[in-house]
Amino acid sequence: MKKIELEIVALSHSITQTHSYAVVLGEVNGLRRLPIVIGGFEAQAIAVALERMQPSRPLTHDLFANFMATFAIDLSEVIIYKLEEGIFFAKLVCQSNGETIEIDSRTSDALALAVRANCRIYTFENILETAGLYLDQTDNPTEGAETKPAAPAISNPGVDKEMRNMNLEELNTLLQQVLEQEDYVRAITIRDEINSRKKK
Repeated sequence: MKKIELEIVALSHSITQTHSYAVVLGEVNGLRRLPIVIGGFEAQAIAVALERMQPSRPLTHDLFANFMATFAIDLSEVIIYKLEEGIFFAKLVCQSNGETIEIDSRTSDALALAVRANCRIYTFENILETAGLYLDQTDNPTEGAETKPAAPAISNPGVDKEMRNMNLEELNTLLQQVLEQEDYVRAITIRDEINSRKKK
């Protein structure tokens, strides 16, 4: 199966859901975005590396990257290879002494290490097709952004309950509005509701 290269285009904080973050991966030379919900600690670890900040003491992911460098283990790529019940699975593809070793990892940890190792990030077409979001060619709000907090969503806070009463066309319109506001955490909820209805 062909691998599709991704890059981190944004970190998004949800205004409607406290302590919820999404790392947004963009298809290289494409319009699809893959938002993945992550915890606050992992969001901070990714942001620190993206901004090239130097903490006074190594963070956990810095420690792991230093450990790999000390023992000549090269992180060559990260692959998000599976999506199961809303959970993304990733693996670290490492090179050591001429051997290729694959290590299972939480996706958020794999991305935090990928930024530090400056390695490529990949996924597969079926994952992008299932969980990806399309951006209009004329409107690409996250292009070139590394970290940018989301603006407040334009609809009312109770909209998630109201989604049940919306038809597919209304949900798709809402999804585009939320994407324009860059609230990717909320966009994931709307996308999942759309996909759920399409399966029925």
